[in-house]
Amino acid sequence: MRCFHMQLLGGLACVALMGAALPAIGQGIRPFAPNVIVPQTRVFPIGQRDVVEIVEVNAHVVIREQIATTTMEIRLENPTRRRLEAELIVPVPEGAVVKGFAFEGPAQEPTAKVLPRDKARRIYDRIVAQVRDPALLEFLGYNLVRSSVFPVEGRGSQAIQLIYEHLLPTDGHRVDYVLPRSESLDYRVPWYVSVRIESDRDISTVYSPTHRLDVERFSPGDLEIELARGARFEAGPFRLSYLFEDGDVTVSLFAYPDLWGDGGYFLLLAGTPARSEVQRTIKREVILVLDRSGSMSGEKIEQARTAALQIISGLERDETFNLIVYNDGVDLFASAPVVRSAANLRAVRDYIGRIRAQGGTNIHEALLTALRQKSTLGALPIVFFLTDGLPTIRQTAEAAIRRAVVDRNPQERRIFTFGVGVDVNTPLLDRIATATRARSTYVLPGEDVEVKVAQLLLLGRYTGDDPLDFRLTGNFLGRERTFRHKFDLDRATTRNAFVPRLWASRKIATLVDAIRQMGAEGGLYHPDPSLARDPRFRELVDEIVRLSTEFGILTEYTAFLAEEGSELSDREFVLHRAGRNFYDRAITMRSGKAAVGQSLNYKAQAEQKVLNSSNSMVFMDAPTGLKNAHRGGNAAPGWASRSAEEMPAGVRNVSFESVRQVNDRAFFKRQGRWVDSRILNRAVAAMPTKTIAFGSDDYCALALKLAQQGRPGSIALKGDILLEVDGESILVTGSGS
Repeated sequence: MRCFHMQLLGGLACVALMGAALPAIGQGIRPFAPNVIVPQTRVFPIGQRDVVEIVEVNAHVVIREQIATTTMEIRLENPTRRRLEAELIVPVPEGAVVKGFAFEGPAQEPTAKVLPRDKARRIYDRIVAQVRDPALLEFLGYNLVRSSVFPVEGRGSQAIQLIYEHLLPTDGHRVDYVLPRSESLDYRVPWYVSVRIESDRDISTVYSPTHRLDVERFSPGDLEIELARGARFEAGPFRLSYLFEDGDVTVSLFAYPDLWGDGGYFLLLAGTPARSEVQRTIKREVILVLDRSGSMSGEKIEQARTAALQIISGLERDETFNLIVYNDGVDLFASAPVVRSAANLRAVRDYIGRIRAQGGTNIHEALLTALRQKSTLGALPIVFFLTDGLPTIRQTAEAAIRRAVVDRNPQERRIFTFGVGVDVNTPLLDRIATATRARSTYVLPGEDVEVKVAQLLLLGRYTGDDPLDFRLTGNFLGRERTFRHKFDLDRATTRNAFVPRLWASRKIATLVDAIRQMGAEGGLYHPDPSLARDPRFRELVDEIVRLSTEFGILTEYTAFLAEEGSELSDREFVLHRAGRNFYDRAITMRSGKAAVGQSLNYKAQAEQKVLNSSNSMVFMDAPTGLKNAHRGGNAAPGWASRSAEEMPAGVRNVSFESVRQVNDRAFFKRQGRWVDSRILNRAVAAMPTKTIAFGSDDYCALALKLAQQGRPGSIALKGDILLEVDGESILVTGSGS
């Protein structure tokens, strides 16, 4: 038998993995139960085929003054007829202390304890060696809790409760909480996570870069947070950060160092005071512009009436509004904005009730009428523009309409656009909104018009390692203010892998929209064929493909990159195919179901603040030629709170499992092996400079190096893995076999 090799490196115990019995490694470690339950990833059967199943995990967290108490309730089921023995292993953050452990059924007194770091690493390694599955390597760097053995009766279930407590790390006024969980897309156990924050200090804002949240605030320092319905199956650790108020505007910085370049990436999170009397200091002036053309008859006009009444009724008593309705011509409720009062509310309700749908669609004149309105002194000017169609009267050129909005908007009104149905010019509505610092929304049959406001989130790149200076200027509490903040970069870490990925997603969206807007000059139904040969077009396509490949972020135009047969080293072929997709869809399709789907995906990426690890996207038409795509699921951006059964008719989710985002790396499935995106562009014939077998001494050393770099999950994928480490191409074989 080969002897084992032990090395201490940075406090981590490195154990060479063996496929046979490991008596030396097992010294001081009791034998494992036949089923080792790791709720963050899966069940590991030790020496048997019968496996207990994880049904669901409920995690409730209470945070009081930076002390987090996490209660995990794990429900198991035994599909066999005989009793199965099992035990629990849970990766936990540094400093965690077990406060409680319990399970159902007859057994000795339930016990669970946090193991020292060196023993924890040996347990990780021993399980990986015995089952020849690298999944647990994702959690190198975490301590772990190991429980006593418990039974799961045949055809029965078992409920386990683990309670642990730990002190949360802080960075300035920011507090961070992490709940470890696998980044594997194969893990489909639902997690129901809730967090209660109880603080004597006011909390400015909460944020998760990994999962969508539903937040309820009971007081400035008391909040209840839950995973949004569609986020329960989303992969990866659950990260939550919140900011204590620090003056008028609280700001915090997440930084990621670019180890292959100069500088790195940053995410700036900012929040304003939580108290409602402060939030409502700025008065609003709202101009509603409603389409009443003939195509708005029926459900659409009812949606418009309801939305108008809700918006106006939601204004404060000293805020102002006006209503503009248009078809061939344009009519106004009042010659200028009026104050919200009981009398004006009664009058506008009567006015709205008399709106009838008929005639054409004069979008150009309706917008200009809204922008000509006399502004209310000291108020924030907002326009809500709603249409269900294309411009058909007078000025109909898309480029001319969008230029008019920018050039003839002296009050700098923000224009929030709402497209009702699918017969709208989506690139036009998107550009009107973004050019005026607003948002576009698309309302499908049976839906309500909604307006949502989120916290400020700024993503960008930095060069060098000098401190970063930020200046935020705007209307605060009714007057112009400037806030300055300075951040050192000493806390930049590769563990903030969500930062460059979110940056890349938004950058791709910006480039995609630039291509969509190129189609405006050629007319709605007659795009200019020469655009496909325009150097600007090729430059945009080239950069989108580069970013999509490097970060593993797909769009409907670059989804073919996920196909195992796509040869990405053939740059000309890849750019030609991507360019064809962009021309046929982004430029040619200006309205209809496909165009609405593109806008939903564009908006989701342009405003993205939460990771989309499965590359889930919306299609309003049946996608063709998308191999390795999986339809259905709950994670599509823009429809995150809906299950597949609740999706509007004709809308479907598509996601991809042949592209994996792990830690700060992206891997593509190619000829049965996972390939690091940094190697993809090289010739197929290029051989790895080094081959490492699963379980060897070199494999152990590699795992330790990746753990030190904050990317141990890079070799936690099942199957052969070709990855780049410190500039060297390494092939890992036999992993998970």
